[in-house]
Amino acid sequence: MVVSAAKGKTKPQTRIGDEVFEAIKRDKVKYIDLQFTDLPGRLQHVTIPIDQLEPESFTEGVPKLDGSSIRGFVEIQESDMMLRPDPATYAVIPWIPDHIKTARMICDVLWGFGQGRFSRDPRAIAQKAEEVVKEMGLGVSIWGPEIEFFVFDKVHWDVMEPYKGTSYSIESKEAAWNGGPGYPIRFKEGYFPATPQDTLMDYRSECATTLGDRFGVRCDAHHHEVATAGQCEIDMYRDTLTKMADNVMTYKFVIKNLAAQKGMIATVMPKPVFMDNASGMHVHVSLWKGDDNLFYDPKEPYAELSQLAKYFGGGLMKHSRSLTAITNPTTNSFRRLVPGYEAPVFIAWSRRNRSANVRVPVYQKGPSNKGRKRLEFRTPDPSANPYLCFAAILAAGLDGVKNKIDIGSPVDEDIYKLSPQRRRELGVGELPGSLKEAAQCLEEDHAYLKPIFPDDAIERIIEDRLADHLQLAIRPHPYEFHLYFDL
Repeated sequence: MVVSAAKGKTKPQTRIGDEVFEAIKRDKVKYIDLQFTDLPGRLQHVTIPIDQLEPESFTEGVPKLDGSSIRGFVEIQESDMMLRPDPATYAVIPWIPDHIKTARMICDVLWGFGQGRFSRDPRAIAQKAEEVVKEMGLGVSIWGPEIEFFVFDKVHWDVMEPYKGTSYSIESKEAAWNGGPGYPIRFKEGYFPATPQDTLMDYRSECATTLGDRFGVRCDAHHHEVATAGQCEIDMYRDTLTKMADNVMTYKFVIKNLAAQKGMIATVMPKPVFMDNASGMHVHVSLWKGDDNLFYDPKEPYAELSQLAKYFGGGLMKHSRSLTAITNPTTNSFRRLVPGYEAPVFIAWSRRNRSANVRVPVYQKGPSNKGRKRLEFRTPDPSANPYLCFAAILAAGLDGVKNKIDIGSPVDEDIYKLSPQRRRELGVGELPGSLKEAAQCLEEDHAYLKPIFPDDAIERIIEDRLADHLQLAIRPHPYEFHLYFDL
């Protein structure tokens, strides 16, 4: 009990989670879905009846996790782990029927037996990144990812019987290869078409409404993206690092489930469609101290970008190649990072220029728009684990700030059209061409991550990337038959 000095009366002390118990009663919830993210970035969960949730659950955790069965976590001899729900992430899942009404909470992962926080928990790494920013006296980092994804009517693939052939097929009423009915979208002509050609407007509105009304994730726009066959984008309003990473996982949870409710399938796989644009996750970032945007300088003539922001961008450029092992973590990611499809293949910075991988948006200018000043890192794709992705981007940028890494001169030309010699003259580098190359770059360049990432997490990321590369490398590809069968 605590005493009110004003009236000398006692009142109950509020405990962590009290509001959740009130909400459970108000909402007539019967189950709690405890959600967390594994190291590769997949959402995992366990569901418990409400009588298994106790006040101590919000401090000590819920003993329901075998960590040895989660990829990237622990070995079998150290498997007992705890899930500690974050009460701020409580939300009723709207598509689950009332007779089994279920609310979710995102959890921190703890060691069992009171041994504290699990350091390889992606959410722990994100929270560590926020602590490092504060320790440097830079306040908070603010994030705004632009997540693109595809919504298909049907997808089929066959890899289980490799000797009978490996194949996949995609069906979409919008697809350029669709024979009708409807108005198919031609390759690279999917940006902003109106209904009825855009068949997914209602779906996106439902996703945005659900994110906002049910999960507290504010969305400020949605639209069809460039590719054919149902490429979408729903934009979320900016937030702090861990909250935004939570929002990204919630975003994926919502778009997939609402698509499934409609008999469709949503995917953030970067490059499912040949000969068209892939899905990216352009990440907007800025640093703030109180109400001051530290990336804004009204006296800088080129892009109103502060020197601190330029150092941050210099760090991003210096570490762009090794960052791809975290920001572009799949073999499929590197089918996106090729010239000709608006993906940022080259390492350069510029205002306005979308062929550079570090961009400064300049839609507006002047003091009234200082809150919008930011850097856009265009390399990542939505297959990335958002907790690790944002933490790694922050680590690279802060390395630039600490070591005053020069961002160099901006490149205002279309880099895709430059000759190799001209790119060399401008000092334009190139991102890795494969997941294996990205992992090797991270192996050679990861010291900048160490203030935030534990060593064993970096080692496991490298190991996993090389393993994924090998799994694809050892399998014949159908197109190889086309190229080489008659040799």
